[in-house]
Amino acid sequence: MSEQNTETQESIEQESVKKRTIRSFVVRGGRMTEGQQKNYEANWLVYGLDLDDGRIDYATVFGRESDVVLEVGFGMGASLVEMAKNAPEKDFIGIEVHPPGVAKLMMLAKEEGVTNLRVYCDDAIEVMANCLPEKAASAFQLFFPDPWHKKKHNKRRIVQPLFAQQVANVLKEGGYFHMATDWQPYAEHMMEVMEVQEGYVNAAGVGEYHPRPEWRPLTKFEQRGERLGHGVWDLIYSKKLV
Repeated sequence: MSEQNTETQESIEQESVKKRTIRSFVVRGGRMTEGQQKNYEANWLVYGLDLDDGRIDYATVFGRESDVVLEVGFGMGASLVEMAKNAPEKDFIGIEVHPPGVAKLMMLAKEEGVTNLRVYCDDAIEVMANCLPEKAASAFQLFFPDPWHKKKHNKRRIVQPLFAQQVANVLKEGGYFHMATDWQPYAEHMMEVMEVQEGYVNAAGVGEYHPRPEWRPLTKFEQRGERLGHGVWDLIYSKKLV
């Protein structure tokens, strides 16, 4: 390899490392009590998936062939558990970096008798790159991600061209990428990013937002927002058939 090519490759690798260090989330505090920790560990044996285990096979994880729905950033998990309970014919995998939220989701799933749900407590980018099968999931959900309001922080927004392509990589043909936000500037940013992605089609039509589908539960947060006159924007993009 020539000296020039070597320098070019090093430049690309440095840029890649730089991009990976820009986080779209902040790991907030929230220690668990001893009892919560014990419950977490017990429930993890049922619901937990580990990044270190590498690439998974959905049929092996769930013991059947099914449509698999992925969700990143499920918060405290109530909405995801409700979706899994209401669609027992599907299987769901949640990805969240905050242990208290993961603990709450597993507890709710156990209380509701939900068995078609698994969870990663890791960075979604790492999970997508190292664990999820390519071109296999039926849906990818991203509901109310941190909007990073300040302009100087916009680069931290998770919805970026590279992320959109990473999502496309784990979706099967005809699968869909469903986003929702209560911050209009972020909705506009999502639209701007997604409308130019060659591998997607806007399910509502070019430049249009999608009505909230019945499968996305209306959260208490949204109900409060509606009473106060706040808006919520849903965007659904299908992966093009080749």
